[in-house]
Amino acid sequence: MANVDAKKDMKNLANIRNANLAGHVGFDSLPDQLVNKSVADGFCFNILCIGETGIGKSVLIDTLFNTQFNSVPASHDLPNVRLKAHTYDLRESNVRLKLTVVDTVGFGDQIDKSDSYKPIVDYIDAQFEAYLQEELKVKRALHFYHDTRIHVCLYFIAPTGHSLKSLDLVTMKKLDTKVNIIPVIAKADTITKAELLKFKQKIMVELVSNGVQLYQFPTDDETVADVNNAMNGHLPFAIVGSMDEVKVGNKMVKARQYPWGTVQVENENHCDFVRLREMLLRTNMEDLRENTHARHYELYRRCKLQEMGFADNETMSLQETYEQKRNQHLAELQRKEDEMRQMFVVRVKEKEAELKEAEKELQTKFENLKKMHADEKKKIDDKRRMLDEEIAAFQRRRTAVTNTMAQATTISKKKK
Repeated sequence: MANVDAKKDMKNLANIRNANLAGHVGFDSLPDQLVNKSVADGFCFNILCIGETGIGKSVLIDTLFNTQFNSVPASHDLPNVRLKAHTYDLRESNVRLKLTVVDTVGFGDQIDKSDSYKPIVDYIDAQFEAYLQEELKVKRALHFYHDTRIHVCLYFIAPTGHSLKSLDLVTMKKLDTKVNIIPVIAKADTITKAELLKFKQKIMVELVSNGVQLYQFPTDDETVADVNNAMNGHLPFAIVGSMDEVKVGNKMVKARQYPWGTVQVENENHCDFVRLREMLLRTNMEDLRENTHARHYELYRRCKLQEMGFADNETMSLQETYEQKRNQHLAELQRKEDEMRQMFVVRVKEKEAELKEAEKELQTKFENLKKMHADEKKKIDDKRRMLDEEIAAFQRRRTAVTNTMAQATTISKKKK
C-alpha cells in the first residue's frame, strides 16, 4: 500500500510544471505572515516531569524558565501516584507561551511499584482522547482549544551511580510510544565526574538493550544538525537546578554553595543544564510539538479509529465505511435484542411453570384442609346428636320421676 501511494505521489509530481514569474508577485511574504499570525495566537508547551518525590523536579522547572512557580512540596506517604497539572501564561519579548507543567506526585513512594506507571499512561491517553473528541466534533474549535497533549517528558533519574531501577525501565518502556522522553540525571553534583560518565554510559546501554526509544534531536535541518547530533551523544543530561544566586568573581550566577566549593548551574563544565535548556527551549521546542502531533498523537488516533472500524481502505469512502460500521452496529443491536427477547420468553415460561406448580400445591393444601374440615364437622355433628339424645332421655326420666312423685303425694293425701 505504501509503495502504491509513493508511486502515485511521484506521478503527480511529474505532472507539475515549473513556471517563471515575470516580476514580483508578493507571496514571498507568506513566511512573515505565518510568523505574525503565530506570534499573535501565542504558543503552548506541555512538560511532564516524572521522578521520585524530592528529586528536584520543581527546582529544575523554575531554573529552566527563570521564575518561581511556587509549587507545593509533596509528602512521601501517598497511597498511589497522582498527576497534578499547573498552567502558566508566560511572555518573553512579544512571544506569549502557555506553559503546562504536569508533576507525578507520589511516584516511587509506594512499597508495591508495579502499577506506578498506569496513572501516567492513563493521563497521557486522556489528553489524546480529549483532542480527538474535539477533532471529531461537527462544529470544531481547535483554534481556541487548549491543547494539553504532553510535548516532552523529562524523566528524572536518581544519581545512584550504579544502574537504572526496574521502575525506571518499565515506566520509560510503557511511555516511549506515547511521549518524547528526555532522560536527565537529577542532582548530578552528588557524584564525581568519572562516576557520572560511567553512569551515563551504563544508562544508555540498559535503555538500548531493553528497547526503550528516547527522543532524538533532529538532524535533518542543516542549521542545527551538527549541534543536535552532538547533543544526542550527551544523553542523558546531568543537571543541577538552583534559583539561588552566588557572587563568583564580579558577577552573580545561579549556583549551589557547598563547603567545598560552588556548583554553577550555567557552567557547562559543572553540569548539562545549559545544554538541556538549549535543546529543549531554544532549538527543538517546535520539533517536540510537531513530533507529538505527527507521531504520538497520530498513532493514538489511528488505533482509536481502527477500534471504531475505520481503516486505510481506498476501495471504500469514509461515508461507506461509516455506513458499514453503522449497519454492523445495528445488526449487533438486533442480535442482542433477539437474545434478550428469547431470554425473556424463557424466563416467562419458567415463571409460569413455577406459578402453576405453586397453584397446584395450594390446591392440594386446600383440598386437604377442606377434607379435614368436613371430618371435623361430621364429628361435631355426631357429638351434637348424641348430646341431644342424652338430653331427651334425661328429660324423659325427669318427667317420669316427676309424675311418680306426684302420684305418690296424691295417694298419701287420700290416706290421711
